Amino acid sequence: MLEINPKDLSTKDLHGYLLSSVGPRPIALVSTIDNEGRPNLSPYSFFNVFSANPPIAIFSPARRIRNNTIKHTLQNAALTNEVVINVVSFPMVEQTSLSSTEYKKGVNEFIKSGLTPIKSSQVKPYRVKESPVQMECIVKNIISLGEEGGAGNLVVCEIIKMHVSEDILNSHHQIDPNKIDLVGRMGANWYCRASNSSLFEVQKPNSKIGIGYNQLPEHIRNSDILSGNDLAKLANVESIPSMKDLKKFKENKYLEKILKSSVDKKQYRENLHYHCKKLLEENKVLDAWCTILIENPNQE
Repeated sequence: MLEINPKDLSTKDLHGYLLSSVGPRPIALVSTIDNEGRPNLSPYSFFNVFSANPPIAIFSPARRIRNNTIKHTLQNAALTNEVVINVVSFPMVEQTSLSSTEYKKGVNEFIKSGLTPIKSSQVKPYRVKESPVQMECIVKNIISLGEEGGAGNLVVCEIIKMHVSEDILNSHHQIDPNKIDLVGRMGANWYCRASNSSLFEVQKPNSKIGIGYNQLPEHIRNSDILSGNDLAKLANVESIPSMKDLKKFKENKYLEKILKSSVDKKQYRENLHYHCKKLLEENKVLDAWCTILIENPNQE
């Protein structure tokens, strides 16, 4: 592997490696105002939420690498202690990118980007109408991480009011990931879209105690076909299926087809493992377990 000592690279090159390695990063489209009441709008991908009680979001306007100057957003946040964080969805990503243009102080990025300012209810900075979720915040603290170009400034914000578009909610009034259609920042000019085929579910292990990777039978753990992700899904069950479960599953016609089409024991095992892998991709974990145990029901 390539070994990198951050001190041996220019800040620009290190910045490229970091941003290309850590992603996708959520984007905060941050609205502020200056001391003359002039709006400012700019996106930041050094951003996330860090607490729900109190509700805290943090974004980081880094010092410019080329000339070590600070962003207008940071100046305004320090001056007024108020910001609005707007999340960025796919239909507004190009306008969001346009708002990142480094216009002179006092230039209204709402006008330049074509995004629509709407009045906030608790703070002075405007919300972005096109954003599906808008968070009005007060700035609790600003933490400087350095004085050189590329150094971040953590703007710690307490969310005091959220505005969520009803268009992105499902029937349970929860945010639907396909409807919100968020984008994430990658390295260089690359983004990703968090919707449709790019979405997948991973069952959280904290809802139960799985048997663990080390408890998988050896002939499963050493499979040449199943990946680490596949094995982790199998290991996230509370117990290995019983002989009773296995007996019911033996009547599966597809398994009969696999047996008849296999020329020897090795091919039979491979075919079972490939079918198990397919079932795991469909999150049919019990069926996958029973499939892979058919060949070795005693779990040796």
